[in-house]
Amino acid sequence: MTIQVFGHKSPDTDSTGSAIVWAWYLNEVKGTPAKPVLLGEPNTEAAFMLTRWGFEKPEIIADVADDAPIVIVDTNNPAELPANINNADIQAIIDHHKLVGGLETKGPIEITVRPLACAATILIDLMGEDAAKMPDAIKGAALTCILSDTLEFRSPTTTDHDKAVAERLAADLGLNITDYASEMFAAKSDVSAFSDAELIRMDSKEYEVDGTKFRVSVLETTAPEIPLNRKNSLMETYATVKTEDGVDEVLLFVVDILKEEATLLVPNDLVKGVAEKSFGATVAGDTVVLPGIMSRKKQIIPNLKV
Repeated sequence: MTIQVFGHKSPDTDSTGSAIVWAWYLNEVKGTPAKPVLLGEPNTEAAFMLTRWGFEKPEIIADVADDAPIVIVDTNNPAELPANINNADIQAIIDHHKLVGGLETKGPIEITVRPLACAATILIDLMGEDAAKMPDAIKGAALTCILSDTLEFRSPTTTDHDKAVAERLAADLGLNITDYASEMFAAKSDVSAFSDAELIRMDSKEYEVDGTKFRVSVLETTAPEIPLNRKNSLMETYATVKTEDGVDEVLLFVVDILKEEATLLVPNDLVKGVAEKSFGATVAGDTVVLPGIMSRKKQIIPNLKV
């Protein structure tokens, strides 16, 4: 059977690209039939990556079948995976997030979780010398993943190793990192075609703090004025998202990549309290700027308090 390789729901660049990279490796190097799939529509930056490097958009699946062979990349959180995940045949997990727990496997498997900024960096490490066999398109996908997850090395999650791997890939491809990252971020910032609910869910994770279930959403952009001009309608849409997704509150952070800061939308006293307790912020209106906050994984999630 063909192995399905996929990342988390609301697929970003790393989840999309890492699935493509690892499926290539399984097929072309290991001789194991594999294909990348997605658990939703890729975001605008991931869509840019697909077009830029000549990939067809992978099939979008709603769930996995019993005993279907799969490899999970860029997550280990059951809440971000198909409902039937524990009945599938999970063969490997390759990730760079903290362990959440809840996944079950049918036997011993390969699990690789490393403290790096990007899953694609780990994939290249696992390939070893075989990474030299990557064609330009696969190298381009991996480079896009790393520059996305590190925000062109601005994110505090960035390691020297992520940067070195990205620089090596860019050199192989003859690309200027700054110029290429600018193209990527321009694509990521073009969110005009998305509804408010789609924006809220575009790059979001569910997280519980002391019994309160949050949808923690991040919009990384070089044009923060675009989503912030929609703040009123975005906050009005929170009620719909909370009801449909079964969460208590939405936290939406608009990350300004160039200024290296985040703006949190503050629709009510609960979110105001979260901003004050979590980030020591002083909230005077319906938004608050959080200097230096760029990473959900390293700066937002670990600090959340209610």
